[in-house]
Amino acid sequence: MPLTLHNLKPKKGSRKTKKRVGRGLGSTGRYSGRGIKGQRSRSGGKSGLQLRGLRGIMLSTPKKKGFNSNRPKPVVLNLSDLNKVFKDGSKVTPKILQTRKLIDKISNGVKILGNGSIAIKITLSGCTVSMAAKQKIETAGGTVIVDKK
Repeated sequence: MPLTLHNLKPKKGSRKTKKRVGRGLGSTGRYSGRGIKGQRSRSGGKSGLQLRGLRGIMLSTPKKKGFNSNRPKPVVLNLSDLNKVFKDGSKVTPKILQTRKLIDKISNGVKILGNGSIAIKITLSGCTVSMAAKQKIETAGGTVIVDKK
């Protein structure tokens, strides 16, 4: 007999029949997976069979998305802020930034970003600096001193 579309069949034993729960006495066992008596065992009772216990609670709670790091982040400051406050040839450190009230705390460090422009020569030390900020400070004639720990 040739193999054609109308006589294709799966191999014997490869396909399992679906379990039909709650369809008469002879379906699957005595109580069809619903337990013995009570509202949950009957049709339409308490909106059907539900997951109970810890698994049900875990599935019903909304999922948290994303990740929040508890690593301390440095205070961010832009070059445009430094340009407004400091004069030509001044030295800039985290302590001086705190006394000038540009930042609140210096415990987590200070990072200078390259947003804006700078037209004054400053000497920056004790801060982490982005590459763009370092380049702008050096083109303006200032220096960046990197503290090695």
